[in-house]
Amino acid sequence: MAKVVTMGEIMLRLSTPNFERFVQADEFDVVYGGGEANVAVSLAGFGHEVQYVTAVPDNEIGECAVAALRKANVGTRFIARCGERLGIYFLESGCSMRPSKVVYDRAHSSISTATEKDFDFDEIFKDADWFHFTGITPAVSDSAAALTEAALKAAKKAGVKVSCDLNFRKKLWSSEKAQKCMKNLMQYVDVCIGNEEDAELVLGYKPGNTDVTSGELELAGYKSIFEQMVKDYNFEYCISSLRVSHSASDNGWSACIYSRDTKEFYHSKEYSIHPIVDRVGGGDSFAGGVICGLLDGKDYKAALEFGVAASALKHTIPGDFNFVSRKEVETLAGGDASGRVQR
Repeated sequence: MAKVVTMGEIMLRLSTPNFERFVQADEFDVVYGGGEANVAVSLAGFGHEVQYVTAVPDNEIGECAVAALRKANVGTRFIARCGERLGIYFLESGCSMRPSKVVYDRAHSSISTATEKDFDFDEIFKDADWFHFTGITPAVSDSAAALTEAALKAAKKAGVKVSCDLNFRKKLWSSEKAQKCMKNLMQYVDVCIGNEEDAELVLGYKPGNTDVTSGELELAGYKSIFEQMVKDYNFEYCISSLRVSHSASDNGWSACIYSRDTKEFYHSKEYSIHPIVDRVGGGDSFAGGVICGLLDGKDYKAALEFGVAASALKHTIPGDFNFVSRKEVETLAGGDASGRVQR
């Protein structure tokens, strides 16, 4: 199995129970999660050796976040204890035509004030095979953006393959600032993952006339922008998830990939996910599944199918983390979506 490093912010998630609205809730369900942490948990669950790099406050709440990672078999030896607080996000889970809502409370969090001095990147990337980050971390603060670039330089110096999930978050930064930062970071990236919104708002590429709210997917547009992205940044693979939102409870879910070396474009099978239990972390579970497939030596088409199946299953599981086995993913990817009771 491969050695993987991911870096980002783990947060305390407080979500309303039973699809309640914030104004109704007298209590919150507690879990921990965050983009790169979710990928780390997926890869650890598939058997890879994973180290998660972050910063948490030196208090009991910080240790609760670390314990959640350890429970999922994610390595925590490179987690720094520094800063004032753990970031929090509040989730109001949507249903049917009512969308989910997220409220962030992450200003001055530990990762937002951490610096390169808090980490030994030479030791972190020693013997590592893969490094994954997302566009969320550099969006948290200018300091976190500088930390991300320092990690990327160290990873490339160590000969580590790098993947990035663009993950635009409009509540954290503007498209203009995202493009200024992320276009610079793309020079270090081998595998670029995102969706149609990310490609446009983070890197400035619009995939034709795609409109996910109406279910219109113009695949030729994706192929065209993937070709341009590979030309501009020399990515080995460009990958996009394809979510068609019929409602908050009913999505179509598939993905596409473009290979620099073969110049082939491939669209996966599509899953109809209904009802959705929890879509938060769906994109992260997709990224984790694709990375797993590539690390396992699958061809890029099989790796994409593995990622789509892994993510389809995640939509049935509450919380940020994707607690599915390799066997369960392979069963679904192989065509068994019956959901029959296993006795």
